[in-house]
Amino acid sequence: MAGSGFYSEVPIFTRFPDLLDGSYYRPLPEDWVVGMTDVVSSRQAIAEGRYKAVNVAGVAVIAGLSNALGQEEFPFVFGGDGASFAIPPEAAEAARGVLAASAGWAREELGLTLRAALMPVATIREAGSDVRVARFAPSPNVCYAMFAGGGLAWASAAMKAGRFAVPPTAGASPDLNGLSCRWQPIPARRGVILSLIVVPAGAVVSEDYRRLVHDILELATHAERPVPSVAAGWSPAGAEIEAHVMRRSSGPLALRRLLARAKGFFSFAFLKTIPRIGQFDTAAYIKQTIENSDFRKYDDGLRMTVDCTAEEADRIEARLAEADAAGISLSGAHRQDAALMTCFVPSALRSDHVHFIDGAGGGYAAAAIAMQRNGHSRQGETEPTPA
Repeated sequence: MAGSGFYSEVPIFTRFPDLLDGSYYRPLPEDWVVGMTDVVSSRQAIAEGRYKAVNVAGVAVIAGLSNALGQEEFPFVFGGDGASFAIPPEAAEAARGVLAASAGWAREELGLTLRAALMPVATIREAGSDVRVARFAPSPNVCYAMFAGGGLAWASAAMKAGRFAVPPTAGASPDLNGLSCRWQPIPARRGVILSLIVVPAGAVVSEDYRRLVHDILELATHAERPVPSVAAGWSPAGAEIEAHVMRRSSGPLALRRLLARAKGFFSFAFLKTIPRIGQFDTAAYIKQTIENSDFRKYDDGLRMTVDCTAEEADRIEARLAEADAAGISLSGAHRQDAALMTCFVPSALRSDHVHFIDGAGGGYAAAAIAMQRNGHSRQGETEPTPA
């Protein structure tokens, strides 16, 4: 049986443009399992201004499983209104429990329906797709998984068709310690926060698609990662959601609201005014937050949320439209005036805290809707092969 040591041996790349270099990818062991979630009717929730709740529900399974597995590293990817991950067989039951608890918690605490599924890698391969994984290190502190092979796209379509479902557990709550969304939306500094999704249109990752990804990254060369300074301020709306993130054993919701507001306010005040206390170095933490941010990724397709000018966004969207029309890609993009950061910080004294970036006006979920609206639904139409 291939154990969890597999992932620690997967090669690491540090240049994001190398994301389609197949030499960095390794096939998941046959006895591993893939899990995933997504928020049902996320479009409606976003239209109601509940984008923070949608993002927190999306990150919940990553935080819950990370806490359940302790120091065990596993590959995962955040998709805006959901997440995907892979784990060895010995952790499958723990993952099933976290998925069920996360779905129950999202329904009872956030009023959101979180669809969840868990399926064997072997089943994905029997269906003709694969799941290959690489590790991208945006900084010396963290690695994020990149997935190729078409397996996640196939698995997502299967989940949405009701297969491999993990039903919610009523009254359960995953351990979400370290999960927060306490910062205000991050205003665009260069004019536009652009979220985009670009997947191959065919059954293979063609040279034309590789060229397209290269072109998009070139066009986004001067775009910035949308990460706030501390001046962005703390968010009362985020504190409300964080109150629901806290374990129910912390007390009634009214008390949790007070605690969450106090934590948000004092975290902001601390980072703003105190340079160091004990082992905690404020400047180092802020630097790590910027460097560790997850604002671009690959999970059977390119996803990015960047801060760019309107002219840069025009050029990127024009190149995508051209490639879509040529049958090279399926893409969707969404513009907004701010970004959102959802954080998983198990310990502020460690450098491996992770920060997930999405657009504050719909982000990846809205980009996926745009792709569907243009007749380019990702699910079930394309199952790209490995990079």
